Amino acid sequence: MIEAVTFDFWDTIAIDDSDEPKRQMMGLPSKAESRIALFVAKVTRNHPHISVAEATAAYKHANDAFSERWHNEHWTPGIANRLYDAYEYLGMRPQPGKYAQLMREVDELVREIEDMEVRIPPDFAPGVHSTLEVLSQRYRLGIISDTIHTTGRGLRYLLQRQGILRYFNYFIFSDEVGASKPEARLFRQAALGLQAAPTQIVHIGDRESNDIEGPLAVGMKSILFTGIKDRGSDKTRASAICRTYAELPSAIDRLSAFSVPTFQVINRYPSYL
Repeated sequence: MIEAVTFDFWDTIAIDDSDEPKRQMMGLPSKAESRIALFVAKVTRNHPHISVAEATAAYKHANDAFSERWHNEHWTPGIANRLYDAYEYLGMRPQPGKYAQLMREVDELVREIEDMEVRIPPDFAPGVHSTLEVLSQRYRLGIISDTIHTTGRGLRYLLQRQGILRYFNYFIFSDEVGASKPEARLFRQAALGLQAAPTQIVHIGDRESNDIEGPLAVGMKSILFTGIKDRGSDKTRASAICRTYAELPSAIDRLSAFSVPTFQVINRYPSYL
C-alpha cells in the first residue's frame, strides 16, 4: 500500500522558465543575463582594476564549475559557493579577516540573486492545486528537488505564495542536504522523513535519470509526469505515466493495489537505510 508521495518541483509542480516571457514583456533581461549583470556591476564598481570582460569570464567559469559538480558529482553548491568560485577565478578569496569586505559583497549578491529568482513567480501546472488537496487527505506528501538558482528557501516561498506549501510534510532540497538527484540517499532520507518504507512511496517527476531511475534504485515506485514536458515517455522505466494532474490520484491507486503488503514492508524496511 502506498503511504507517501513525493514530487519533483521544476516541470512537475511549477513550469520552469515560465517567468521569462513575463520578464520580456516588462522589458527586463533574462534571469541568466541579470545574474551576470549583477555580478559584473558589483565587482567592477568595487574593484576598478577588474574589467567587464574579466568579471564576465569569472562568472561563466563559476557556472561551468557548478554544472560539472551537478552532472558528474551529483551535488548543487549554493549561490554563495558559485560566487566564491568566481571571486577566486579573479584572484580574490572571500574569507574572514583580510577579505571580510569580499564576504560582505558575496552576501549582498546572494540576497540580490535570491530576490530576483522569486520576484516574478513561475506558472504552476494546471490542476496541481486541487489534486494536491485531494492527495494530502490520503497520503503524506513530500518534495525532492534539485536547486539550481532558486534555493530551497526560495522554493518554499513560491509554494507558500501559491497556497500549497501546507500540503507537504517533508522537503528535500539539494542545496540544503549536500547532494542532488539521483543520489540514493536523498530518496532514503525522504523515506525517513515521511515515515514510510521506500516500497510504500511513489515519486513523481519529469526526468528519467533523476525522477525515475533514482527512486526505482531504492525500491520506490515512480510516475513520469509529462504534462509540462515529455522527455522520453516512449522509453521510460516508470511504474506509470501521467499527462495531467487529474489522472494522478487514480494512477497512484493502481500502483497502491499492487504494492507489497504492509507487514512485509516493515520486515524489510531496515535493509534500505
